[in-house]
Amino acid sequence: MSATSRPAAAPLELGLVWLRRDLRLHDHAALHAALQRCRRVQPVFVFDTDILQPLLQQGIRGDRRLLFIRDSLLEIDLALREHGGALVVLHGRAPEEVPRLARRLGAQAVFANRDHEPLALRRDAAVAGELAGAGIDFHACDDQLVMPPGSIVNGQRRPYQVFTPYKNAWLARLRDGAAELLAERDCRSLPQRLRAVPAAAPGLPPLAQLGFDQPACLPAGVDAGSGGARRAWQAFRLRLDDYAQDRDFPARQGTSGLSVHLRFGTLSVRELVRHAWPAARRGSAGAASWLSELVWREFYAQVLHHHPQVAQGRCLRPEYERIAWDESDALWQAWSEGRTGYPLVDAAMRELLRSGRMHNRLRMVTGSFLCKDLGLDWRLGEAHFARWLLDFDLASNSGGWQWVASCGCDAQPWFRVFNPVEQSRKFDPQGQYIRSQLPELAALDARALHAPWAASPQQLRAAGVRLGEDYPLPVVDHAQARRRTLQRYAVVRGEPPGPGDAQQALL
Repeated sequence: MSATSRPAAAPLELGLVWLRRDLRLHDHAALHAALQRCRRVQPVFVFDTDILQPLLQQGIRGDRRLLFIRDSLLEIDLALREHGGALVVLHGRAPEEVPRLARRLGAQAVFANRDHEPLALRRDAAVAGELAGAGIDFHACDDQLVMPPGSIVNGQRRPYQVFTPYKNAWLARLRDGAAELLAERDCRSLPQRLRAVPAAAPGLPPLAQLGFDQPACLPAGVDAGSGGARRAWQAFRLRLDDYAQDRDFPARQGTSGLSVHLRFGTLSVRELVRHAWPAARRGSAGAASWLSELVWREFYAQVLHHHPQVAQGRCLRPEYERIAWDESDALWQAWSEGRTGYPLVDAAMRELLRSGRMHNRLRMVTGSFLCKDLGLDWRLGEAHFARWLLDFDLASNSGGWQWVASCGCDAQPWFRVFNPVEQSRKFDPQGQYIRSQLPELAALDARALHAPWAASPQQLRAAGVRLGEDYPLPVVDHAQARRRTLQRYAVVRGEPPGPGDAQQALL
């Protein structure tokens, strides 16, 4: 044996693989690591009361995300039972339940993929401490992101705060190390290494047992689990080259539909980049644009990692804390329920409540409308999206809202105010999306649909629309609201906007 070589670690008899936001059994870093180290592995999931109880305390008894999680876990459990195993599902506090299970089964180690959110980091530290007290190892693996937070820094060894330089550094790192960064974490030996479980082992608890009602179904076009992810990914691959030109139009099937699968890890981000990266290098504008969106996801994750205070609703750019927001229950209710009188905004907000989905372009439009037309605190919108979005991700939601409110990393300029009517005419020109969500306006022609208050009485009568009865009048005048916004935000700069600022505000 050479002086620099080390004996291989003795294999462990049993390792637990703790699933969290990685609900799959393939290309899975923690499962791969466990299979490398252990003779037998046992996957486990915890319905964590530290996460669920606050929802129940808020009176939230129905949540589509729980249905997505449960259906994804059911797929995993069925796959394991085909090979003589089963998924162990626990309900309680993770820092108590995971160590208790490890001790009961005699596991020597617990393997998990890192979750970079502040509460998750504290939870994992608590679990690791409990396990260490029992002489059980805790192994955290990188899986959720291609480039974990902290791995991409600037020349001064500081985190990036502007997206484009971060993206360029991200792509450069990928060029230098794609083989290692994107390599599949092979889990094909799992069927032979599963801990044997009796066929009569209990399955997943019903949602009622967790204290929740079961939603009727997931929204149309969303299937849970790795199977659903695989079908969505295969369908999107056929549309990938058209992504750049179609992505901003909510009536088109232009986006990937994969955000919820990335959120819950029913597919591997490495697999997506393994396809998008070479396609972009071959000249596919769609692949390059979509890859950029995947990098945005990683950018916001590293922002949260380096600035955890944003998870508590604090502006990343502290000078924006000086902004005085209006308070109006009536305006808040109009926005959150889709009754603002601006059809594109209302269509998006109603779809969110009905399905838990919202197109990314519409997240920007509705977000800008809340803070820059209604003058309401962006944190209200951030919390609303956190409650209703099926694909809710703390880092992306926080980053997106601070972007639209101009108070975060690489945010839109403070003087930029989306014009909801122009956005509607540009990205839903024939009104197909609006009609799909606002049937009371369906008979209006495309010219009148984007601003019904400007339609002639004859047009409204012909369409059977009575403004103020069938559909609300606008709650604000956009031109006046824009002027108030420029005044409101001037406190940040301590000076009025210049002519160029006012021009850009007309977007």
